[in-house]
Amino acid sequence: MISGRFDHVGLNVTDLPGMTRWYCDTLGMEIFFEFALDHVDFHGVMLRHPDGYHIELVHRPGATTGIQATNPVEAALTLGYSHFALDVPEVDPVYDALIAAGASDRMSPRPSPEPGVRMAFVADPEGNLIELLDRTAVRMREAA
Repeated sequence: MISGRFDHVGLNVTDLPGMTRWYCDTLGMEIFFEFALDHVDFHGVMLRHPDGYHIELVHRPGATTGIQATNPVEAALTLGYSHFALDVPEVDPVYDALIAAGASDRMSPRPSPEPGVRMAFVADPEGNLIELLDRTAVRMREAA
């Protein structure tokens, strides 16, 4: 078995400065470092959240649109990247805040198929799916 822990998710974006601002403003992330491969016109920024997770945003002119699913079930029809998920203390207020900040609804808050979990899906301003999960009840049950 290979040992390790998840480090980050990478998203290709068309508007690197705009998406950097959006993720910093809406999720409370900070720029960890910026980078460029000038010989291929490739630029990126690594964002870090205070909870320790990272999101890498990358931009290269000429990139074409990939998955733009209208909901998570449709996303499952495409192999490869589908979404990333955040474990939040309460789904509904986070969902509402992201919608108010320019995210779009992909699945309103509701019970998850996983017992005791509440979930929702939004898409960032460029269509990348973000799953919101509240596993508070599960953690409380496991701690008892």
